[in-house]
Amino acid sequence: MKKNGYTLIELAVVVFLLGLMLFLAVPRIRDSLINDGLKSTARHMVGAIRELRADAVREQVDYVLQLDLNNNAFWTYSVDMTPEKRDERKKNAFHFPEGVKIADVSQPGLDKKADGEVGIKLYKQGYVQPTVIHLVRENRYFTIALAPFLSTIRVFEKYADVTPEGAEGMI
Repeated sequence: MKKNGYTLIELAVVVFLLGLMLFLAVPRIRDSLINDGLKSTARHMVGAIRELRADAVREQVDYVLQLDLNNNAFWTYSVDMTPEKRDERKKNAFHFPEGVKIADVSQPGLDKKADGEVGIKLYKQGYVQPTVIHLVRENRYFTIALAPFLSTIRVFEKYADVTPEGAEGMI
């Protein structure tokens, strides 16, 4: 008599092995996708810039995204805030996850900065000071390029040597 099909034990072993592989693989995949500090920092910065640009237009006041390159943090404030209120905003700055830092920042007419503080102005007319920000974690880079007039922010998953003046041609 010819036997076609699989026994219940064979199927149980296959299901067990598949479950074991998923059990071992899913946490690693999840951690690399969800807990990627560099990628989440880039997303957080892009979201903050977009929100700040919308606030500037809606409230008709200029805003500044202040980057602290030495302490790997950023905060925002409006230009009409008092110095005390600005200091309060600085104390509540967003600090990058461990290992993520700003490699450098480029703005037209200024030298590339790798330390200190850099302010990026977002104007009430809806445009932004052209800027290229390079984030780094270990050997991985993200580049955030701000186009001044087209309300665009381009993100590259590498160290892209983009000039801020050329940012207006970006998506």
